[in-house]
Order: sequence, then C-alpha cells, then structure tokens
Amino acid sequence: MDTQIVRCRECPLQGCDTFRPLSEDKLEYLESFKQGEAVFRKGEMIMSQGGKAPHLHTVLSGMLIRYRSLDDGRRQIVNFMFPGDLLGLQGAFDDDLSHSVEALIDARLCVFPRNDFHRLMGAHPRLGYDLVWLAAKEETALEGHLVSVGQRTARERVTYLAVWLLDRALATGVADDSNRLELPITQAQIADMLGLSLVHTNRTLKSLREEGLVDWAPGNLSVPDMDKACKFAQYTQIDSKRPFI
Repeated sequence: MDTQIVRCRECPLQGCDTFRPLSEDKLEYLESFKQGEAVFRKGEMIMSQGGKAPHLHTVLSGMLIRYRSLDDGRRQIVNFMFPGDLLGLQGAFDDDLSHSVEALIDARLCVFPRNDFHRLMGAHPRLGYDLVWLAAKEETALEGHLVSVGQRTARERVTYLAVWLLDRALATGVADDSNRLELPITQAQIADMLGLSLVHTNRTLKSLREEGLVDWAPGNLSVPDMDKACKFAQYTQIDSKRPFI
C-alpha cells in the first residue's frame, strides 16, 4: 500500500470534463472511507480469477485489462479499464472472482474496504447509485464487445476496438486530441480480445493500415480519421459525463 496518497479534494479526475465533480460532503466522506492507494507496474496481477477481492478499487491512473482464463491456459480479454473505472464490485457481494485483472501499463489505484461497502451505500445513497451506474456502463461496453465477436467482420472488430480504446483514452485524459494513444498492447492481446487467430489479426491490421482506417503499430495506436473509423465500425462516441469515486 502506498502511503503517499492523493487527497480526494486534489484528485486529478475532478478536473476532467468527462467526470461529474463530487460535492464537498461526498469528498469528505470518501476521504474517511479510502484506505490508501496501491501502485502496480506493467504486467503485475491485481486480482486473480477464482480468488476473493479484499478491496474495492477505482483506477486513479493507468490502464488495466480484465480477462478470463480456461483450464488449458487460453484466455479471453473481456475489457480494458481506464481512470475512473471500478474494480472488485463482484467481490463486494462475496462471490469468487470470475476474472483476473492485470496492469497493462503502470497504474495507481485507490483502495476502499470491501467489508464496509454497505456502509457507503447507507451513508451516501447517491454514491451507491453512481456505483451501480458504473457497473451498468461496463455492461454496455461488454455488450459492444460481444456484438463485435459475434457479428462484426474481422476488420470491423479491430476498428471498433481501436476507436473504443481511443475514445475512452481521450475521455479520461490518458491520450491527447491527436488521435494517438501510446499503448503497449500486442497483436496476441488484440487476438485474445476479438476471438481472432494471430495470423488473421496480423493480416487485418495490415489491411486497415493500408486503407488509412487504423494504424496499430507496436506500442502506438493511431486513428487518422475518427469519424470515418467510427462510421465504419458503427461506434457512437462518448457524450455523457461519468460519475467516479
């Protein structure tokens, strides 16, 4: 646990246009509820499938991947997590975790006690509502990814994932408005997310690069024309403010 914590009143997400700022009473309560912060380096495991989540976390900075593994080692990346996202809610209801969470890049997480989750809900019902809203928005994102795997072509899948990642990164301050994102994601991880073979993923990325839709080079994602790519992938960009705790 990192003792050099960011006070809730000084949280950088407070100044991000994507998020609704918290009122003074909520900030005061969260200061008392927050236990500290945890720092994870790229590749470190944060939560393990089949285990328990001793804490709730919100992402303060960095990016994470959430994935589910099969017994033979194959895995399916089910989502990417950005600043403001919530981890461990499933564990708040005493279920074993059905997924693992890993740091895609260096990340800092706020830490909240799982066992006192009910106290937060009772003391601040609006914060409880915001937590449910965050869970519902993640379900919406998962629906989009499921449609990609089930119905979109390989080129549409890769383009959808690219514009979704860039849109989330722009909305949370991880990327600037140059439509570029420094992202150490491998072709194998893209394949894991989209249910494609590595060979098919490689060919698809080459095709999209030649067409000028998506340029996904090692360590860097670029979408030259966001509107064109969104239209091709049938993706609607983020236009609503998100709560965060």
